[in-house]
Amino acid sequence: MVSPPLLPQGPRKTSMVACYARYESDAAVAQYCDAHYGPDRFEVPNFPAQLARLCAAALAGQPQRRALDLGCAVGRASFELAARFDQVTGVDFSSRFIAIARRLQERGRIRYQLAEEGELISEQEVCLADLGLAAAAPRVAFHQQDAQGLESHLCDFDLVLAANLIDRLTEPGRFLAGIHQRLVVGGLLAIASPYNWLEEFTPRPQWLGGRYRYGTPLTSLEGLREKLAGHFAALGEPQEVEFVLRETARKFQFNISQLTLWRRVR
Repeated sequence: MVSPPLLPQGPRKTSMVACYARYESDAAVAQYCDAHYGPDRFEVPNFPAQLARLCAAALAGQPQRRALDLGCAVGRASFELAARFDQVTGVDFSSRFIAIARRLQERGRIRYQLAEEGELISEQEVCLADLGLAAAAPRVAFHQQDAQGLESHLCDFDLVLAANLIDRLTEPGRFLAGIHQRLVVGGLLAIASPYNWLEEFTPRPQWLGGRYRYGTPLTSLEGLREKLAGHFAALGEPQEVEFVLRETARKFQFNISQLTLWRRVR
């Protein structure tokens, strides 16, 4: 059963549904396919592949049996993790993204169209074998679900990766309050986010940071530390991980996501 998004009622609900609908569009599918499987841009390494490598390195010498990739989009990090873990579960709210990931898993290749300029497009093809990921694909299971309403059987993971997810949740604090239940004690929680808080997705009082609280600036990192303090200990210092999103042949978004790693201690 797929959990519905946890949205408010009335006009605000209509606005937020429209925001989430962006991730079902042809343009979003093409953009994320390119971001996950297209060539590196401006010498910036592939973002989901980089996250998978950093997570695996942080777990060096520890069990790498089961991983949960929350907000997996079209699946690159899930496939990369499956090259290192025995079993990976990829979850995303977008039915289109999950359909693309499953198609790539089943067929080994996908085609998509990129905007070049104006109404001109180009045809692109992705092949898992070319990325060295074909053998890992059978170890992934993709599910369409709301990260804030995961099914109870999704638990006992050695790693939970939440990449560019928390600033697109309606209640990130509630999500973080229960995320320890998905991990084994000693397991790793990896959170990457540009902290791009928008009221279209997250009501301002629910922002982890990027706002004033009682007249004092509250950063998202401080908010994360507060929410995770009961069950997690920070592992190392935050890392800045760059990523690029292509819009057209000559227009790109350059972004930085802060990666924090947290060990479940209780």
